[in-house]
Amino acid sequence: MKLKVPKDTILSAIQTVQNIVSSKTTLPILSNVLIDSQKSKLRLNATDLDIGISCEIPVETIEEGAITIPAKRFSDIVKEMPPGDILIHAKKNNQIDIEGETCRFKLNGLPKEEFPKFPEFKDKDEIRIGQSLLKNMLGLTSFAVSHEESRYVLNGVLLEISDDVIRLVATDGRRLAKVEKKLDMPVKKDVNVIIPTKAVQEINRNLKDEGEVSFIVGMNQVLFNIDGILIATRIIEGEFPNYNQVIPKPTKNRIKMNTQEFLASIRRANLLATADFQAVKFEVFSNKMIISKTTPDIGESREEISVEYGGPEMIVGFNPHFLIDFLKNIEQEQVDMELLGTDKPAVMRLGDYLYLALPMRI
Repeated sequence: MKLKVPKDTILSAIQTVQNIVSSKTTLPILSNVLIDSQKSKLRLNATDLDIGISCEIPVETIEEGAITIPAKRFSDIVKEMPPGDILIHAKKNNQIDIEGETCRFKLNGLPKEEFPKFPEFKDKDEIRIGQSLLKNMLGLTSFAVSHEESRYVLNGVLLEISDDVIRLVATDGRRLAKVEKKLDMPVKKDVNVIIPTKAVQEINRNLKDEGEVSFIVGMNQVLFNIDGILIATRIIEGEFPNYNQVIPKPTKNRIKMNTQEFLASIRRANLLATADFQAVKFEVFSNKMIISKTTPDIGESREEISVEYGGPEMIVGFNPHFLIDFLKNIEQEQVDMELLGTDKPAVMRLGDYLYLALPMRI
């Protein structure tokens, strides 16, 4: 294999795929990136066996071929190369020459035959959605996933599609985020899969504010195509909890307040929170809410904000991060919060988006 490619072009491609490469793997081949030069294209593949990512760039191919190169080392070398074209030449002994205008590196690679094959998705129906729409949906839900390994079915985002409605749901057992949107075309077959957190992060990282993303759902994998960047991920096996059971019916007793004012006041109260004393206290009255935090051996804070509320006075505690994560991701100027009691969840409904957080003892 022998090819010539501009430094910026190859560097961008390496940075696209190397994010999922693990340096701690017990299989040396998984620390490598596969480069495959065919005609005027170079395809780069990386995988950790759970997620695979592939992208293609234009190159000047002098001699076709394929080899795997240590991803981190390859990236570091290319990053420090002088501007201009880079010549990459793979020899028969699995050694790679990387030449710039004034410098040259030799790296030991591994044969392409050892690299896991990228999954194929034949004869499957393709589902399309706007990139900005999917990015927004992931931003409104993915922060609520669980990071506890013992609750593996909650370590990802539930993707549901029925007819022309796409729905994303995430929960860690103490909070829940759900958003749904309309697709341009209804699907032929309902979809119900859990996308792992690492794959969600990789998809989100590559989504742009324009264009479409297409995806294909296989037996135990999903393939996303984002402007030619292919991301294939295993799905989490298991049954996602029935989230509809925990969503209370809407109530008229809603607290109306300014989103940014509410967010800023919780952030200030959170300055005094510790791992052992997380809860922030919320005292709700007809025209004001008092947000306070007391932490032994550290100090206390108290702040008052204006609200509109027609229900009974109430005192309730919440993990401040649960409200901060929600509030910083919404664009609405005003937010309504439903409080059903000191031991009941707070619910925020914004059209097709719902967020729920369980209270804490104070």
